[in-house]
Amino acid sequence: MRGRRRPRRLPRPRSRSSDVSSTRSTTGCSARSRTRRTRGGATESLLRDLIPVLDNLDRALDAARAASTAANLVGGVELIQRELLKVLERAGVTRYSAVGQAFDPTRHEAIARVVSAAAAPNTVVSEQLPGYLLHDRVLRPALVMVAVAPDADA
Repeated sequence: MRGRRRPRRLPRPRSRSSDVSSTRSTTGCSARSRTRRTRGGATESLLRDLIPVLDNLDRALDAARAASTAANLVGGVELIQRELLKVLERAGVTRYSAVGQAFDPTRHEAIARVVSAAAAPNTVVSEQLPGYLLHDRVLRPALVMVAVAPDADA
């Protein structure tokens, strides 16, 4: 049987885990750690943008204590509010108002019902806190009061 040749072996199919481990060895890290670093960088960037807002809040409080006038305090706090809203908008957060809209349980959280003949039933008549969206997804629903029709007996 000396002259007989051995059958040629086909290469073994590679497993997915070996593909992942070879990718990991070439990139030096796993997808999970890359995602973690990316999220950490985004969080760090947001926090860096918030620090000046906190500094301005400290300045406004110091100015209000020194001048002891309400106008200075209101002006300083309004400035900080605008600055904070800009930072949140850069991060993809938008503020929305619900007054006058039909009640939507996916975007509004009803905290009270108000009897109103002037407003259509199931319409938001007042807002306690505005809602916030993160890239068109509700981050916090608006806290609202919803109109109900007056009783026919009343």
